[in-house]
Amino acid sequence: MNEIDARSLQQKLAGPNPPLILDVRNLPELAGGRIEGSVHIPMNELPARLAEVPEGREVVTVCQKGMRSFNAAGWLRQLGRSATSLQGGMDQWKALGLPVTR
Repeated sequence: MNEIDARSLQQKLAGPNPPLILDVRNLPELAGGRIEGSVHIPMNELPARLAEVPEGREVVTVCQKGMRSFNAAGWLRQLGRSATSLQGGMDQWKALGLPVTR
């Protein structure tokens, strides 16, 4: 599975083993809010900061519309990580009225 929809992600976050949310947007984009508990590593910094992404834990990558996070998740999977992308990104998350933190 390469993508997860916002409602399914919300359910997983409420479960016993929530995934790590990896926000790959650029710093100015965070002004619109982010998913609570997410880890912010801009996509262009991800290769240098890979050690901050724990192995053995499910990772869901997030960006604004879903394209960068889709690419980031694919790259992580190539490295053997369990990674999916939030379909539609933060735009979809917010469109559904799901909670964001600033």
